[in-house]
Amino acid sequence: MKFKVLSFNSTIFFMALLIGLGFSGAMTITGICTNSTTKKLPIYSVETDEKKIAVTFDAAWSAEDTDLILNILKKHKVKATVFIVGDWVRKNPDAVKKFYDNGHEIGNHSDTHTLFGNISEEKIRNEIENCNAEIEKITGTKPKVLRAPSGDYNNKSIEITESYNMKMIQWDVDSLDWKKLSVDEMYNRVIEKTQNGSIILFHNGVENTPEALDKILTELEKDGYKFVTVSELIYWENYEIDHTGRQFPRK
Repeated sequence: MKFKVLSFNSTIFFMALLIGLGFSGAMTITGICTNSTTKKLPIYSVETDEKKIAVTFDAAWSAEDTDLILNILKKHKVKATVFIVGDWVRKNPDAVKKFYDNGHEIGNHSDTHTLFGNISEEKIRNEIENCNAEIEKITGTKPKVLRAPSGDYNNKSIEITESYNMKMIQWDVDSLDWKKLSVDEMYNRVIEKTQNGSIILFHNGVENTPEALDKILTELEKDGYKFVTVSELIYWENYEIDHTGRQFPRK
C-alpha cells in the first residue's frame, strides 16, 4: 500500500480545516441560515378565512380622474387605500381631501418617488416624514401604512418604516394598468389572481383604469368579497410573514 506524503503546507491546511469544522462549523452554518431568514419582507397579502380584500391605488400622476374613481368606489361601497406621493399632495390638495372625506385610507408613497434602495437612511427618513407632514396638513392624521416607490425595498427601508409605527405594504395582485392594458386584460388578470386576503394594485391617472375598475368590482362583489382598507385587512401584532410576503397570525 502506498501512502502519499503531505507537504508541510498541505498538512497545515488540513489541520486548519479540521479545527475549523470542529470548533466553528456549527457557527458558520448557523450564520448562513440566520442570514437567509433575516431578510425582511413587506406585507404582500394576508392569510384569512374571510372573503375580504383591499383595493389600493398609487397616486403620483394625473388627478383628472379623481371624481370618476370616487364615484365608482362609492357605487360599489368600497373603501380603498390610496398611497399618495408628497409632490402629488402639494399639486392636488383638493383631490387628497376628497379621497379622505369619502372615507378612504390615505397611505404614504414617499415624498418625491425616489427609490428607497438608492438612497441613504437619512434620505429615506426625509421621504417618509415629508410625505407624512403633507398628508397630515390636509387630513389631520398621520398615515399608518406606506408603499415604497415602485415597490423597491430592502431591510433598511422596512426597518425605518417600522420605526415610525407604520407597515410597509406591497401587493399580490397587480392590474398592470400602468402598462396601458385593455379593460379586458386588466379584468382577467385581477379576477384570476384575487383570493382571500389579497391586496390589489391600481393607479389613478391611467386611461383604462376606471372602466376596468368598475367591471372588476362588479365581479368581485358577485364572488362575495368584502372590501376593506389595508389597515383593516392586516394584522398589527402577533404575526409572521412567509417567504411570499403573506402575513399569518402567529400561532
